Amino acid sequence: MPDLLTDVFGADAFSAMSLTSAIEILGDSDNYAPTRLKKMGLFVDKGVPTTAIALEERAGTLVLLPTVRRGGPANVPEAAKRTMRTLTVPHIPYEDLILADAILNVRKFGQTNQLESIASVVNDRLLTMRRDHEVTLERLKVGALQGLILDADDSTIYSLFDEFEVTELTHSFIFTVATTNINAVLLAVKRDVERALGGVVGFDHIHCLADPTWFAAFIDHDRVKSAWNYYNAHLQSKDLRQGFEYCGIVFEEYAGLVNSKAFIKASTARFFPVGVPGLFTTYYGPADFVEAVGTIGLPIYAKQELAPLGRGVKLHVQSNPLPLCHRPECCVEGTMA
Repeated sequence: MPDLLTDVFGADAFSAMSLTSAIEILGDSDNYAPTRLKKMGLFVDKGVPTTAIALEERAGTLVLLPTVRRGGPANVPEAAKRTMRTLTVPHIPYEDLILADAILNVRKFGQTNQLESIASVVNDRLLTMRRDHEVTLERLKVGALQGLILDADDSTIYSLFDEFEVTELTHSFIFTVATTNINAVLLAVKRDVERALGGVVGFDHIHCLADPTWFAAFIDHDRVKSAWNYYNAHLQSKDLRQGFEYCGIVFEEYAGLVNSKAFIKASTARFFPVGVPGLFTTYYGPADFVEAVGTIGLPIYAKQELAPLGRGVKLHVQSNPLPLCHRPECCVEGTMA
């Protein structure tokens, strides 16, 4: 039996490069449903060759230029102050064991190719592991939107507001009073987002991901209800929780959770701009494999090795992601009073 395992898993189809390519393809296959932020394409992927990233911030601002007499000295911009921050990229390894019994005498119906049938078993396991990594990455990305990136045990990996030394902007919504001017609060939110972007114009829109409780209270408010009913009447085939525009903002109910852990804080919403180049980035560090040293990091890696005494094969999958919002102050929180 050990000889069979060694022969099969020593093939090129099970090399680190082949398995990594396979798990990347699995993540984009039709059988896999991407998570919401992946569907939005909000975060741009960027591989880095190190286990830490250095972010340089230039505190330059827009200025008004005074007129001068012809032939006089031109205006010279002041040197922008620079701040350097170094952040360590999280390391997330994940392992599973395929026992020898799972691949003994296994073949697909109508096929006799042993390698293909074992590859099918491996791909099934890789798909499960890929999904767990994707859900984990989704939570990290939502954390970046909220300015608080949390680990699986809810411990803090990074507080972006602390790291970037900025103050979180929050607006309280009073949904229980019919006369509350929701539009005025939303206009204040939009102004805060625009101000935090430092004069960036031409972005696509402001988006809001809302906890189900916050979203339900929002669409039940008298000032919003008429618009909600209008959209419902004209777009009956669409679930408006997946995207409802009001006051120039796209609102969406976000119910992401795993093991009863909600990704967005209870009774809150998060407003953020969409379409700002370089605002949201996921950095990927290289794997801690010898063959990955000095290479640009990939979103996910896979590798295998024989278990002791040839009793099976250990699958190792890892990702080294760090999703960041480079201007966390432009992600505004909405609460319920």
